[in-house]
Amino acid sequence: MNKRHESTGPSDEQQITLRGPAELADALPYLMGFHPNDSVVMVALHGGRGRFGGRLRLGIPRSSQEWPSVAGQLAECLIKGSERRGDRPDAIVVFLCQDPADGETGNQTMERLRPFAQRLRTACGALDVPVLEALCISDNRYWSYCCPDARCCPAEGNPLAMPGTSVMAAAATYAGIQVRGSLREMEARLAPLTATVGTEQQQALDSAGATLLPKLLDEEGRREVGGSTLELARRLMTRLGEAPAAMPSLSDLNDDRLIGHEEAAAVILGLQDRETRDRAAEWMEGPEAESALRLWRALARRCVAPYEEHAAAPLTLAGWVAWSTGDEPAARVALGLALRLDPGYTFAQLLHEACNQGLDPETLRRCLRGERTTRTARRGHRTGRVAGARSVRAQGGGRRGTQTASVTPGTVTGRRRTGRPRAQGRRGSRARR
Repeated sequence: MNKRHESTGPSDEQQITLRGPAELADALPYLMGFHPNDSVVMVALHGGRGRFGGRLRLGIPRSSQEWPSVAGQLAECLIKGSERRGDRPDAIVVFLCQDPADGETGNQTMERLRPFAQRLRTACGALDVPVLEALCISDNRYWSYCCPDARCCPAEGNPLAMPGTSVMAAAATYAGIQVRGSLREMEARLAPLTATVGTEQQQALDSAGATLLPKLLDEEGRREVGGSTLELARRLMTRLGEAPAAMPSLSDLNDDRLIGHEEAAAVILGLQDRETRDRAAEWMEGPEAESALRLWRALARRCVAPYEEHAAAPLTLAGWVAWSTGDEPAARVALGLALRLDPGYTFAQLLHEACNQGLDPETLRRCLRGERTTRTARRGHRTGRVAGARSVRAQGGGRRGTQTASVTPGTVTGRRRTGRPRAQGRRGSRARR
């Protein structure tokens, strides 16, 4: 496996052959980078040997009424996405992963999800791509929806292999591939803080919203807020970068301690502006990427009720930096959470699709580098013009040069939001984009 999510590659790379439902079930955490609990996972297969291709994951819809439409959308997304890359799947493998509900056995969970598995098989077949295998993984056991032979796929299911004992586990260890626990554990690192900290953070967000909202409704004020947001974010990144390294859970606690409630509130609300967020996305590589990723994760945790939807911006930035630095599992988790909070958040939609399709993030990195270079050059040009205007004013009338504008509104480059940000009552402002 490599960054493009393929199980085969150049001839000098290690290739693993998976045979049967048992080895497929064991391989799933290594394909995703985590245990995808409460998820439907679909993996494209290519060629006669079933080379792994694109994959996608979605939380299993709670209402069975949603299953037909979701099945169709997932099948189309995976197959059409593969076609856009010029490599239509020859088959698909489906995984349904869900722990038993209270009072439910693993077998009962499997039977409850059987109609969803059938919907997925039918949806893929309607697009002329067969489902080679459909597995249910629940309560540390697996079942096949495709195999009718009770000798290899009994009604009570088969136990999963002990962690670290399979050929796939050995190959993943050799390749440096890690399983980072469950999806639930990864999402918990990005979940809003609770208890006393949550109450104090909410008060800080209320206060910051009352101060910043009038400025965000004005073009000049919006630019001022954007500049101060990025400056404060830079200071916080430096502060986090100077903190000693620690284990992930301890690192999160340290990061939360190092960021004040008022500081977090100011940056969270400032990032609701699209241009400010896009400029923050430029901290995507090199030494600043790690501290930026820690900051975005910490800010996502500070989006406490009723500001949960504001986390779409820092979560998307966290997903982008993770993807840019090669951590695709973490990127998918963060982007998935952003879309769960705001399904219409365009930046998260585009990144999530590109990440799932195995595209190279370098294309977007080049674009952001170019925008930074262009903006720096234009800023230098404007500074020279403003300095000249100040000199003339000082000689002619003695007025303060700081009131002189030497650039017309149409000369500023970069994407701008048209109109005003959407207000959300007294809780500040937020725009979907």
